[in-house]
Amino acid sequence: MEKNKIKVYLASPFFSEEQIERVARVESALEANPAIEEYFSPRKDQLEHLTFGSKEWAAAIYQNDIKHVQWADVIVAVLDYEGETELHGVKHGHVDSGTAFEIGYAIASNKPVILVHEKGGIVNLMLSQSCHAYLDRVEAVEDYDFNTMPEIAFEGEVL
Repeated sequence: MEKNKIKVYLASPFFSEEQIERVARVESALEANPAIEEYFSPRKDQLEHLTFGSKEWAAAIYQNDIKHVQWADVIVAVLDYEGETELHGVKHGHVDSGTAFEIGYAIASNKPVILVHEKGGIVNLMLSQSCHAYLDRVEAVEDYDFNTMPEIAFEGEVL
């Protein structure tokens, strides 16, 4: 019996060189995973025929990303904490807002979410509780069995 080939939406920030390097490594890991038929990475589809930052561009990017979350079987989301949230006098990093939106939309659409969090640290409870699997290394994406979808719980501090 042939296993299903999986379509993946890759949610990730790509605003700094470090973030671009990380998401490129996740893209490579997805390409090397034999269960993946194809993936959509917004980083690679910025609709360059439109003027970056324009209302037309923003509307088209939004619609294109939503369409691809709906198209995907599973969402792989990179947690990359750049901003800060203060709680009880302690500052904690928080996830990119666009990535958080894509995760929430995927959960509301009953799509499993695989979190990739190589930087480690505290994870917002809404993400830690909603994810299907938590991977702490980009390389783990290449080895993850997207056909059997094993659950891997986050083990750590939550915010």
